[in-house]
Amino acid sequence: MLVDRHSQRQALHRLADAGRPKLALLTGRRRVGKTFLLAHTWQDRPFVLFTASRTTPEINRRQLVADLARWSGEPLRPEDYPTWRTVFSLLLDLRAPAPLVVILDEFQYLGDGASGALEVASELNAVWERARPSRSFLLVLAGSAVGTMEALAAGGGPLYGRFDWQHRLQPFGYWHAAEMTPFPALRERALAYGIFGGTPRYLAAVDPSQPLADNATRLLLNPSGEVRLLVETALAQEEGLRDVSKYRAILQAVADGQTERNEIAQRTGLSNDKGLRDKLDRLIALGYLEARANADARPNAPVRYGVADAAFRFHQRFVEPARSLLERNPPDRVWAEFVAPRLDTFMGLEFERIAAQAYDRRAAALGLPMVSTPGRWEGTGRDRRSIEVDIVSTLADGAVLTGAVKWNRRPVPASVHHDHLDALQRAADAGQRWAHRALDPAAPLLYVAAGGFEPAFRDAVDASGHAATLWALEDLYADEPAT
Repeated sequence: MLVDRHSQRQALHRLADAGRPKLALLTGRRRVGKTFLLAHTWQDRPFVLFTASRTTPEINRRQLVADLARWSGEPLRPEDYPTWRTVFSLLLDLRAPAPLVVILDEFQYLGDGASGALEVASELNAVWERARPSRSFLLVLAGSAVGTMEALAAGGGPLYGRFDWQHRLQPFGYWHAAEMTPFPALRERALAYGIFGGTPRYLAAVDPSQPLADNATRLLLNPSGEVRLLVETALAQEEGLRDVSKYRAILQAVADGQTERNEIAQRTGLSNDKGLRDKLDRLIALGYLEARANADARPNAPVRYGVADAAFRFHQRFVEPARSLLERNPPDRVWAEFVAPRLDTFMGLEFERIAAQAYDRRAAALGLPMVSTPGRWEGTGRDRRSIEVDIVSTLADGAVLTGAVKWNRRPVPASVHHDHLDALQRAADAGQRWAHRALDPAAPLLYVAAGGFEPAFRDAVDASGHAATLWALEDLYADEPAT
């Protein structure tokens, strides 16, 4: 089943039906579903899908010609097409009913390294400019070496200005992840997203007919677990990453709470220099890390880093620390005694991500204001006590949306609302301008509680004069706008 990806499919179909040659670029991390999308978009039209392998350009060139011979039924011999320019000319001359779609997947392997991929793309550009067919023809270049692939289209790249469509495929959000893991209980759907994230390949391994705990034990805790092996080998399979052990150490440090660059350097033993900055930027570009900043943060404020992928967060939080336990005990016991007691605490931040996605998904239908910059805030008040506000988002009209997110099992009491207003007042007293705006009774509030709210909660909100939206799990997973 092809989940979501409707806008990408529509864009590809428009290109294929344009009546003239079109060139497209699709990139994205490994396991995110690029090949699955491209293979399941063309049910009603002829297409060629060639996936290059991690071998030599010569072997890939010969294999592509051999595959084209089988597909077309023509007597094509690899030795008759000794260069990539001749192969690309062959592709553009293929005799087939229009519109024809040709997909070159893992395009980066057609060349020898990043520079070789640029050379191959330059050969394609030469043919594309001179010998494009006068019919509907779509050529899609796809690849998981995101930096290498996107360099083809960047300024100075051999195909700069040539692509009619360029897209980086992202993992699913919580809503579409639930389509792949439709557990009967909504709480387990949310937990599945918090544990496995939105990478389609990881989600495809989950069996919703079995309890979530059994899935996590089998796939993530078991030493031979399918998803565990994919997570542990992901960095090693990324193109161009040298010293993979250093990248792993950075991820582990961030997962352990070392969120600023100097802290990461101290934990890993790496120098706090350009080399570390480059590695952090590379992990962000690949989707393993994310840069975080407080609301109203100054431009020169230190960047805080976080692990961006939920499956990696779970792995670093539970699997890595439990390696010795898992070597001596059955995985189900490790789940019951080590993971399960800590899982609700882990899900606190994961549920904030779900809440943010839910707001974007449902805001228009419910008439809620549009968020310009989502975020949260952590700091200290004048009394040196910590302040944490789960939701601090700037709206398109300049107002501030704030609120609290609770991964609760029982309905939350009115004290949660009072505590939130107290946190805003303390932040305002500490000089935070956003907090002053958030205290205005016209500023909206958003409360998300997995287990719902006590009746007195709404009464307390109404008494404060703020307009507030209250969502439980049923609202996050509702097909239609809540009343």
